[in-house]
Amino acid sequence: MLINGMEVEKTGSGPALVLVHGLGGTGNFWFPQLAALSATFTVYRPDMRGSGRSPLNGGSSGANGSGTLTVDQIVADLIGLLDHEKIDRAAFAGHSFGSLVVQHLAAKHPDRVTQVALVGPVRAPADANRQGPRDRAAKVRAEGMIAVADAIVGAALSPATRANKPIAVSFVRELLLRQDPAGYAATCEALANAVEVDYAAITAPTLLLTGKDDGVGSPATAQALRDLIADARLTVLDDCGHWTAIEQPERVGEALTDFLK
Repeated sequence: MLINGMEVEKTGSGPALVLVHGLGGTGNFWFPQLAALSATFTVYRPDMRGSGRSPLNGGSSGANGSGTLTVDQIVADLIGLLDHEKIDRAAFAGHSFGSLVVQHLAAKHPDRVTQVALVGPVRAPADANRQGPRDRAAKVRAEGMIAVADAIVGAALSPATRANKPIAVSFVRELLLRQDPAGYAATCEALANAVEVDYAAITAPTLLLTGKDDGVGSPATAQALRDLIADARLTVLDDCGHWTAIEQPERVGEALTDFLK
């Protein structure tokens, strides 16, 4: 169903849980955990505006006609999803760039959030690191997703995943190649332009979950976030890189289920 410009899949029954994918992903990033989570929750899996099946320029609250996108616009889309479904409060889980979106949402709308799970969590880039996603956006606009997909697969998955889980590797590659280049580029620029979160405003219980081999949402980044968020706990998974829910599906499912209970 299309809600606030986002294609959203809704599964299960119970309290609301919104799963937010990262840059280059879709709601299907969370598919390995869906059966376990939907046994207890009504699970919403949106494709963020400009990702997967969601158009970059659709609906009233998101991207404008110039094809740009911001974290605040995505937060507004997610709050609009709650409003559309008449949900007062929900649990949120976010991966990578989606974790940054969820951090901002939890800080700006604490009354709408019950719990927060940040998977492969990232922070707003330092000024010295903002050019990287901008360069990637330009490359994708000029050459398409094939120009970056194999480099991301090689760098973002753990050595154990690349060696022993070819289906996981091919799934990540397919997620990337199926992205609309304009939407992916706009999301890269939303990351590049993101501002720091007001961490003192996050009051919800928070799970930080990352892979030992994650070079993007690294254990060091997760540990720093644990120190910044008042009620936070940290779990680090062995043999896991940045595509956490795909690389270690059972362990991620167990960690989310235990925390969200």
